[in-house]
Amino acid sequence: MTDALITSDLVDLELVDTERRAVVRSLASRLVAAGRVTDIDRFLADVEAREQQMPTGLEGGIGIPHCRSTAVTAPTLAFGRSTAGVDFGAEDGPARLVFLIAAPDGADADHLKVLAALARRLMRAEFTQTLLTAVDPEAVASYVRGEVTP
Repeated sequence: MTDALITSDLVDLELVDTERRAVVRSLASRLVAAGRVTDIDRFLADVEAREQQMPTGLEGGIGIPHCRSTAVTAPTLAFGRSTAGVDFGAEDGPARLVFLIAAPDGADADHLKVLAALARRLMRAEFTQTLLTAVDPEAVASYVRGEVTP
């Protein structure tokens, strides 16, 4: 299922980095390996440009770095979980759950649908708790696909 929004190879349940850019690079490298990003440097620059407009940290330990980029081949979501937490600029502290949303340049509608669907699910304690306690990347990918796919 290569056209799926998220697959098990795009899930990292044990992020080791604690610095925002390093975490984004780590997740982005999974997108490159999956053939969904063609130029990691272009993609990271686009994510960083978006991050500079407004931090992407949400209350409750959530980070949602995202961008539209010419380096993205298909709408994609990568997920990482951090025990130590990663600072994405949220007022209540570091993110433990990080969702990297990558959309092709010009795919505004798809990008916004994924962002909106994800934001709605993150309001539910059950959704975040499931992700905080999950142990299997395939189960996480399947769960997120079922909850977030537009």
